[in-house]
Amino acid sequence: DVKLDEFGGGSAQAGGSLRLSCSISGIVINCMGWFRQAPGKEREGVAVIAASGTTLFADSVKGRFTITQNYANNTAWLQMNNLQPDDTAIYYCVAKSAHLCGFRSDIRYPYWGQGTQVTVSS
Repeated sequence: DVKLDEFGGGSAQAGGSLRLSCSISGIVINCMGWFRQAPGKEREGVAVIAASGTTLFADSVKGRFTITQNYANNTAWLQMNNLQPDDTAIYYCVAKSAHLCGFRSDIRYPYWGQGTQVTVSS
């Protein structure tokens, strides 16, 4: 059975840092990352990383967030620095076996985490 677990999140002051982690077992993964959804807003891609190491970030988090991975054990981490109130959202880990990795609406992620709350106060 495929099992995806995500950890981390919580609260931070503006300018602070938080770290999310995600691991998936039971399947070979070639793309992992995070999407987020804030109250009243559409879900958006935050960061993804391919097995090759290629990364993609939302413009709003470039330079502040980094994503790393260890595909030997299907684990990824999202380091979020210089957090801002606009980063407040539920963050969802995503994963897929296919190699196409990105935020386009036609790129489907079959595996989703339960979501973890990130709250940033000013």
